[in-house]
Amino acid sequence: MEELNSLFHGFSVILTPMNILLMFVGIILGVLIGVLPGLGGANGVAILLPLTFAMPPTSAIIMLSCIYWGALFGGAITSILFNIPGEPWSVATTFDGYPMAQNGEAGAALTAAFTSSFIGAFVAVVMITFMAPLVAKFALKFGPPEFFAVYLLTFCSFVGMGKGSPFKILASMTIGFALAAVGMDTVTGQLRLTFGFPDLMRGFDFLIAVIGLFGIGEILISMEEGLAFSGKNAKIDPKVVLATWKKLPKYWLTTVRSSLIGIWMGITPGGATPASFMSYGLAKKMSRDGHKFGTGQLEGVIAPETAAHAAGTSAMLPMLALGIPGSPTAAVLLGGLLIWGLQPGPLLFVEQKDFVWGLIASMYLGNLVGLIVVLTTVPLFASILRIPFSIIAPVIVVICAIGAYTVHNAMLDIWFMLLFGVMGYLFKKLDYPLAPLVLALVLGDKAEDSFRQAMLISQGDMSILWSNALVGGISTLALILLFWPLISRLLGKVLPQKKKQFDVEQPVD
Repeated sequence: MEELNSLFHGFSVILTPMNILLMFVGIILGVLIGVLPGLGGANGVAILLPLTFAMPPTSAIIMLSCIYWGALFGGAITSILFNIPGEPWSVATTFDGYPMAQNGEAGAALTAAFTSSFIGAFVAVVMITFMAPLVAKFALKFGPPEFFAVYLLTFCSFVGMGKGSPFKILASMTIGFALAAVGMDTVTGQLRLTFGFPDLMRGFDFLIAVIGLFGIGEILISMEEGLAFSGKNAKIDPKVVLATWKKLPKYWLTTVRSSLIGIWMGITPGGATPASFMSYGLAKKMSRDGHKFGTGQLEGVIAPETAAHAAGTSAMLPMLALGIPGSPTAAVLLGGLLIWGLQPGPLLFVEQKDFVWGLIASMYLGNLVGLIVVLTTVPLFASILRIPFSIIAPVIVVICAIGAYTVHNAMLDIWFMLLFGVMGYLFKKLDYPLAPLVLALVLGDKAEDSFRQAMLISQGDMSILWSNALVGGISTLALILLFWPLISRLLGKVLPQKKKQFDVEQPVD
């Protein structure tokens, strides 16, 4: 009941004409960002974050989070109509969504995608409503050793559970730590890695880095690939919507399973992209029509879209309750909270109740508004892709430059943005992940401060990380996740041998 009362209070906070207007503006901008290849949820939030500095924090976070929901919805439009994933997590949607559009079922595919996205996000928001206060109350018991153990768990889980080479993830994270160390040491006040340049005293602003890494980096890749848009026209007829909604209850098990996968991958640092692929793979394996997947199956659209939205939304839980982002976009929003003078973590629920519950309430309304907007404006957003990419790309670059300049009103930041853009381009070309770098850049100094405070308390004794059951359990889990690829490989070698030995010992009939 306490959570429900707080939620109703959150609705009273956000139900003002200005906040509702910002919600619609955020959704429309988000869908536009999701539709345009070369942009994305993290990119759009990063580029538009400077525009919110003059707003109250609650209004700013409502607009930015709605941009995020809109981008999640928008990625499905290009995937289904043009076979171009507007977002990385929309790749799995193309497998059956585009064939459905080719078969003349574009309206049904889009309706299924948007409705599944709405359901996945709604389930995740309900989970956040009731779980976030519990996690926050639990986290109030944390001191410097516990906070460092949680940061360590986040970093280790990225390395051990991340998709791709652990060495590449570790290399990316190490670069992020090095960039986070530039500037003034918060403990001793000494300058580090400034190389005599006074402009580096304030360090690399995470916002400049994110705009460059994601926005400029993606544009450079897209320009190299020479994107040319072509695809199906779309118009969603109300009769098609109702007919599709009648079919959806038949796939309730797929929806529940995909929601759970998405929530788990959102809370852990898996993210929406692996959640969508995992959900699609399981749906294909467990469905009666699994052999038909890839030819235009409705279930093949429902599974990835439900999981992607559940993951994208539930990534907000660790950010709000612990101050640890579960996705690149959540990392950008985390930086925004710090810029507005808010400290994410358990105390946020005590000191800024209006802000937290206003944000959670906006998730419910923003998700509903997003569903209505995309169902009614698909032809408009699809027509944007008729504009040549040679016109769209320079516009995005200019927006990025404006966003970078407004952070400190410094021309140097634009050069830094371009430098990070080249770095993002090289990372993409060499197949190095950007999310660990952004995570380390945002949390690196916080993890360092917690570690040094813990070492001061213990006078340099590392056993403080196992001084009680809470911190010891988190630290041990972090090490297990760090070495999980090695552990799973060893288990894979041992278990087949045991099975083979068991099979030999069985009597033959």
